[in-house]
Formats: sequence, structure tokens, C-alpha cells
Amino acid sequence: MNTSPVTGAESFPRRHGLTRGFTLGAPRGFQVSADGERIAFLRSSGPVDPVNSLWLFDVSAGTERLVFDASEFGSDLADLSAAERARRERARESGGGVVAYDADRDLTVAVFVIGSQIVRVDLLTGEARVLDTAEGAFDPRLSPDTEKVAYVAGRELRVVTDDGDRLLIGEAEETVSWGAAEFIAAEEMGRTRGFWWGPDSDALLVQRVDVAPIDTWWISAPVDPWESPTEIRYPAAGSANAEVGLAMVGLDNSRVDVTWRPRQAPAVLGDSASSGSAARVAPGESNAPGESNLWEYLAKVDWSRDGILLTVQSRDQRTLGVLDVDRATGKCRQRYQVSDEHWVELIAGAPALHDGRLLTVEDRAPARRLCVDGEALTGDGVQVRSVIDIGDDGIVITACREPTSVQVATVGWDGELRWWDNSPGVKSAVVGGPTEVRIDRSLAHHGVGVEVRSSGRVVSRIASHSEVPNINVGVSLHRLGERELAAALLLPNEPAEADSEAKLPVLLDPYGGPHAQRVQQARSLFYVSQWFADQGFAVLVTDGRGTPGRGPDFEREVRGDLAGPVLDDQIEALYAMAELNPRLDLDRVAIRGWSFGGYLAALAVLRRPDVFRAGIAGAPVTDWRLYDTHYTERYLGHPDSEPENYERSDVLYGSAQVDDSTGVPPLLLIHGLADDNVVAAHTLQLSRALLESGRPHTVLPLSGVTHMTPQEEVAQNLMLLQLHFLRSALS
Repeated sequence: MNTSPVTGAESFPRRHGLTRGFTLGAPRGFQVSADGERIAFLRSSGPVDPVNSLWLFDVSAGTERLVFDASEFGSDLADLSAAERARRERARESGGGVVAYDADRDLTVAVFVIGSQIVRVDLLTGEARVLDTAEGAFDPRLSPDTEKVAYVAGRELRVVTDDGDRLLIGEAEETVSWGAAEFIAAEEMGRTRGFWWGPDSDALLVQRVDVAPIDTWWISAPVDPWESPTEIRYPAAGSANAEVGLAMVGLDNSRVDVTWRPRQAPAVLGDSASSGSAARVAPGESNAPGESNLWEYLAKVDWSRDGILLTVQSRDQRTLGVLDVDRATGKCRQRYQVSDEHWVELIAGAPALHDGRLLTVEDRAPARRLCVDGEALTGDGVQVRSVIDIGDDGIVITACREPTSVQVATVGWDGELRWWDNSPGVKSAVVGGPTEVRIDRSLAHHGVGVEVRSSGRVVSRIASHSEVPNINVGVSLHRLGERELAAALLLPNEPAEADSEAKLPVLLDPYGGPHAQRVQQARSLFYVSQWFADQGFAVLVTDGRGTPGRGPDFEREVRGDLAGPVLDDQIEALYAMAELNPRLDLDRVAIRGWSFGGYLAALAVLRRPDVFRAGIAGAPVTDWRLYDTHYTERYLGHPDSEPENYERSDVLYGSAQVDDSTGVPPLLLIHGLADDNVVAAHTLQLSRALLESGRPHTVLPLSGVTHMTPQEEVAQNLMLLQLHFLRSALS
């Protein structure tokens, strides 16, 4: 095994930590004006600068200019309100400066938070001013007429204009907030906001959240025993969610409550849709899926000239409803319903209305399809990932034709499909008028490439200031085993005189769970894996059952069991790869992972010590009863009605007895003590159980660290400590 030193000042782990995984300095957060003449975006000054500034690109001139230099403002993370820090944690945002902004359709004005202050910028002149707002402001949103800014401060929604700042709506009850997305919406449903301007700028649709039904948990800071623990309301599987209400609040202080979640269900809808199909319900019928299954989750809200559209889910997520809202009365009528025997997936950008037509993305075996008014527009070979833009000429989507690439396509209203290009990679886009911002990640280049096109011609590229890592990513992609699992193999970049036949210890480096892929044609996904390979490992990354990109049936094979299928697929891929490459030493196999990947690593060591000789489990879910309602119940059901699913998915279920010939595989558990997503109790409870059963293991607590690890020193040294652990365990 390679034992060369890796700890120099400019080592890969050091640069990886300083550059936040080589992402700092890359452009992001694109918006295109409605006429396609301007593009706003965020970018920091360089590869070690975490402070993002706001830029504007002139499409006609092909030039960019700095609109707001956040580095001159003198704000840092310490200035953020608790609510803004929580929002950034949910969004996995590790940068500083301007990390998100809101602008009008014409890109003439933008607003954003710096510290806990709201800044308003004229995008045409660059003139910026700090608005006089309440303390702790976050999530500012510009009214369509650009004259007003609504924002959340504490538990209230407020509005600021040239005439001053005022309270729009709030309550004295400590468990009630107005205007902020609840934990489940932000963490699991992709909805990070809790209020929406009406198109006439005279009223807002505002979410009311009461967390009183949710159990109180405490996150302590053991290194600071004099500090009080932090109180959180965590909706664990099987327990109560927050009570979410909705009201239309006028600037004239009028209020109309929206009855999207009636206390008692109207008549049952009749025959429900079968798996992978939709039941279309005409307006005026019931707005609930039946007495035993009232709407539980408010997944999406749209208020446009087409009307108010709500996307809601039942508690078991097997039914999704699309509701129209009467602005005068707040009453809801169900426009459409989708049901599935497993679950209905939430897709970015859908459902949506365009000129009275309803766009949805629905799982109809064997594909995830784009539908208009219930009729599918895409066929069997296209897996729709998101809806980007809807216009008179068609719908712009991202989709997969095979799981390792995500492409952009335009789907005509007649169903004609036009792919923007056929090159492999992970693509996305932002559209405005005749202008397209094409965003490209691939194996052919570092980081993100951004191309601007207008009226079919290439205008320019928007430069990235991110660092190109000094590492040669040599990844080979494979389809392994009977299920043709997507996998990537990375081998050491060895000197010419090295023994090319020498056996290599194997490191599995998966995520392996729902909603995320590791095996895609984007070089940046493999930087860390290649670094481990260069330390003398054959690194194998596999996307098994449950991961997206291969269609609904493949994803749904984990329903009721989050452990068995995903672990079996990792082992199947390992043995299949060893047949193709005899350098893989099956007597020295380790696995590492974070979050679901950490769960998978712990499973591997505890259930299959005959295969795995060591494991590193970072922030693992070890008991699914301690994870949140929306994610967990989607795959395992309610713990009261399907307890067997939780038992079989528990890390310690089926834990193998280790015999004297193999010994106890070393297991390193790593957890941030400030993690409010996968709380540290997961690791600590597993550690207690392992100790009681006499199984040696190591626990590495990370003081002050959340589910992310953005701190430079933490990110750097975690890599080095993991390498040391693996070398010791496999030597």
C-alpha cells in the first residue's frame, strides 16, 4: 500500500478544505431577465474566497460587471440570525456574502440578506442601500411592482417600503411563526420559503406554522458545559408534524384563511388511482383524499396570473393533490390527484399552470413522465428529473436517458422532444426570453462550465474562478451484476515503475440511498475518491437500488427495507468488479460514507464482516425512528402500522456474530455534535449498543459541527484521519 506523506501545506486535503471541495469561485445562482437581455449571478473572487458577490452579465455586449461587492460590507457568519443560519443548513449552504437573492422578472432590482440586514440594489446603476428593517431579518422577497420588500424577522412577517417598516402579521404565541418554512418543508420537500407575493403586489399568501405538537429535543455543546442546550422541535418518524396553515394577508390588513387542510374530510373520492397512474378530479369535488388520509404536507405554492395553486400530500405520501384556491373565500377545490401504492415523488418545477393547462410529472411505469392535463408527453426511455421553464413554445426539462447523464430537453406541447445536445455530463439551464444559460458538468473538464446562448447563437461563457485540483481523475464507468448497477472504479495514478499487477485494497465509497447519485459523468464527484485511490486503494463507487435516474421501479425496490437491497447491491458490484479487474484484493475491503452512506457503511461492517474488514460511518442514521417523518415514512411507512420495516432497517438488525478467524472489523463512527438533521444520538446509541455487546469501535465526536463540515480544518483533517484509520485497519 502507498504510504507516501500527504500532509504538506498544499496537500490535496488542505486545498480541498480551503476551497470547500473546489467550489469557491464558481458562478451560481443564475437568473435571466424576461427579455433575455441580462443575467444575474453570484460568484466569489477566487478559489479560497467564501464571500459571494452579485454580478450582472449584459447579453448584447457579452460583458459582465460587479454589481455588489460583498467583501466591502464587512459581514460574516457570526452576524446571521438563527433563522438564517438554519435556512442555510437546510440548503447545505457553506458560503458567505450574498448566498441567495430575489429579483424582479426584468432584473432591474434585487434584494438579499447580508448578515441580518437587507440590502436593495438597483441592478442597472449598481446603487445599493441598506433597508431600515427589524432585527434578525431574513428571506427578503421583492413585490412584483418592485416597490415593497416582505421579509421574516423572528416569528413575524414584515413589509418595508419607502414609507417605513411595519408588521404585516404575527402572533404572541411562542410556538407560532408566520412566513418561514417549517423544518420538513425545507429539509425534505425542497420548499425553503413560507410566503408568496400576489401578482398585483397588494397581498401575500403567508404560511402559519405551529410547532407545539412536535416533541422537544435538545442539542448540547459538551465542550462548553456552561452553555444552555439548544432547543429544537424535531418531527421524528411516527410523531406529530407541525401544524401548517395558510392565509391571504392584504397590505390593507385584511385576512382570508385558506382551508387547504380541512378538519373533517368531505366525501371519499371514489375509486383511487392505481400505482403509477393519476386520478383526475374535476373542480368542485372534494379537496381531501378521504377521511382516513387528510392532507398532511404543503409541498408547493404558486400564485400567478393563472391563479393560486397548492400542491399537497397525504401523511403516507401515496396521494398528491393539486388544489385551486378561491381568493375571495380561501376555499380549495381539487383540480387533480395522483396516487401510488408506494409513494408519489415530488419533482422540482411541477405541478404548474400555464394558460389553464396543468403540468405534472408522474411515475407511470417504466418511466417518470411529463404530463399535461393528465396526458403523458414523454415516453418510456425518458426519466424526467425537473421542470426548468414553461413557455408558449414548450416545456424545458432535465431528464435522463441513462443514469450517469442528465440532459436538457425541450418538450413541445404536441410531445415533440428536442435534446439540447447529446454530449455526456450533468446539465442544467436557466431560461429567459431568447436567452439560455447552459450549465455543464462533465468528466471532460473541471467544475462547472457556463455558456450563454441567445437566439440560437453562442454569446459568451461566464468564467469560473474555482481552483483546478492537482489530481488526475482516472475514472472508468461500468454496469455491474445482474441488475447492471451503475458503478465507477478509480485506481491509483502510479509511477511507470510500479507493479501494475499488484493487489490493491478496496475502498467502497458510496452514498447508496434515495434522492442522490454518486455515479454521474461529472469529474468533481470523484476528486476525493481519486485522492483515496492515489493513496493505494482501488476505490469503487456504486449506485444501487433506491437511487434515482433509472425509473420508478428501481427506486421503489427499497420500500419497506432501506438496508437489505442497498447493502446487497454494494456487495454484488464489488464481486462483479473483482471479476473484471483481478487487482482488487477481496481480503482487504473497507467502506466509507456520510449520512445515508454512513448508515450503509455501518450496515456493511456489522452485517457482513465476512466481506468488509473496516468501515467509516459519518453522521449515520442508525435508528430510523429517530429520523424525520417525511423522509422515513415515505420508505418505511408509519412505525405503528409497519414496525417490521423499522426493525429490518435498523443497523443492528441481523448483525453477524464474528468468529475468531475473522475478528471484529474496525468501525469508526464520526458525528457532529451540533447536527440537527441526523442528531448525534444516532451514533451515541449505536456506540452504547456495541459496547454492551462487547464489539470494539471508535467514536470521533466533532464539537460545534453540523451535518455539513464546512470548517477548513475539520474538512482537511477528517480526510487524513480516515486515511490513517484505513491504513491501520487494512495493513
